[in-house]
Amino acid sequence: MLEQDALAQARAVHKGEVSPRELVEAAIARIEALDPELNAVVHRRFDKALGELDAIPESAPFRGVPILLKDLGWAQAGEPYNAGSRTLDGVRVLQSGYGVARLREAGFVVLGRTNTPEWGTTITTEPVAFGPTRNPYDPAYSAGGSSGGSAAAVAAGMVAIATASDGGGSIRIPASLCGLVGLKPSRGRVSSGPGMGEGWNGFSCSGFVTRTVRDTAAALDLVAGYEPGDPYVAPALPRPLAEEVGIEPGRLRIGFVTAHPRKDVPASPELVAAVTGAAHLLESLGHDVVEAHPAPLADPAFPLYFGAIVANNVAAEVENVGQWRGRPVDLAELEPRNRAMAEGAARHTAAEQIRATQWTDAFRRRMAAWWGRFDLLLAPSLGVEPFELGWIPEDDLSTALGRTAHAVSFTAPFNATGQPSISLPMHRTPAGLPVGVQLVAAMGREDLLVRVASQVEAARPFEHPAAR
Repeated sequence: MLEQDALAQARAVHKGEVSPRELVEAAIARIEALDPELNAVVHRRFDKALGELDAIPESAPFRGVPILLKDLGWAQAGEPYNAGSRTLDGVRVLQSGYGVARLREAGFVVLGRTNTPEWGTTITTEPVAFGPTRNPYDPAYSAGGSSGGSAAAVAAGMVAIATASDGGGSIRIPASLCGLVGLKPSRGRVSSGPGMGEGWNGFSCSGFVTRTVRDTAAALDLVAGYEPGDPYVAPALPRPLAEEVGIEPGRLRIGFVTAHPRKDVPASPELVAAVTGAAHLLESLGHDVVEAHPAPLADPAFPLYFGAIVANNVAAEVENVGQWRGRPVDLAELEPRNRAMAEGAARHTAAEQIRATQWTDAFRRRMAAWWGRFDLLLAPSLGVEPFELGWIPEDDLSTALGRTAHAVSFTAPFNATGQPSISLPMHRTPAGLPVGVQLVAAMGREDLLVRVASQVEAARPFEHPAAR
């Protein structure tokens, strides 16, 4: 039963083929069996989860379906919250986020919280506080970050769905490395409240990692929607995303890019193979597919401004964490990466922060113009091939930051623009490691992404051998 997606599990519960308790106990047993090696789940609440089953209404659409929450964002009242950092040891959440409340109202059963790098600022999940999360396809390899714990858990079949978030690629990159579906929604589609208004100046947003397009669509339907006081409102969707699954998308104009147009990102044969293979499939499905990309992707200033905004937000997080725990954070408590960003931000002026946001505003408008001529952009989900644990070195910041910049080169621009994009598991290396490709739509067009993604999934069903 655990190898089925969340919608199939929910249907089995409602038909009486399995009880919520049986489903949850099976998920707990699988976590206990696999997690000693994978290290995906850092906080467990198994007894609480079992104790909550009887209170779930029979009418709840996902009654008894187990889920895991990323331990970054996705706050749940009464539960620990570390965000991958020792600085938050002992902190307990006072108020649940809107998204968590909606998931529980829908009947999902929260089994625990998943591993993430400290404060989610890198593309591999190897925090000092909890140790590395391993990829179910090869434990020597990274599961990605920052939603690496969630991705490893879903790929391994511990649960069918887990929450995630994405500030520079943190949904799409783990989805790529673990062979999953990962949709970064439009800015403002999912509220970050009530605890926050925005993350990383609006770069960050919340979503899920799943094994099927329909699970992603159904889950986003549950948590999407404006809440009073939110700083952004995404364009309204014509209907629930779940109703877009299987709908013919029509003949689309799709541009694709295999090598990064800035020319500073090393070319990768596996990424080229993944994108060209997906391009051929989309062409066979009746779409017009040509090699084309938005010219601003080549702008060498983008990494500089993006990095400055992230570093400034890390510095703000230092102050926030000090307030949450009741004593200031000493920078020596942080991992070298975050310490360096906080120290660098101290040299930035307020005017420089405003200029960076203004540059990003102009970048967003320049990028948006391309979608007047094309419907979708096809690109790699990750700017590098699958990599082993330790490839992002903790003690060599120059190498770590350079490799990270290459890795997010195809994802971070769409955090800056706020556009929706989805990673699909379309390729495997000769060693069997998953490689995802990314489809990017115009602002607010998650409906188009779901239509095309479900069309691709129907034509070439996604395989998840690690979940069996």
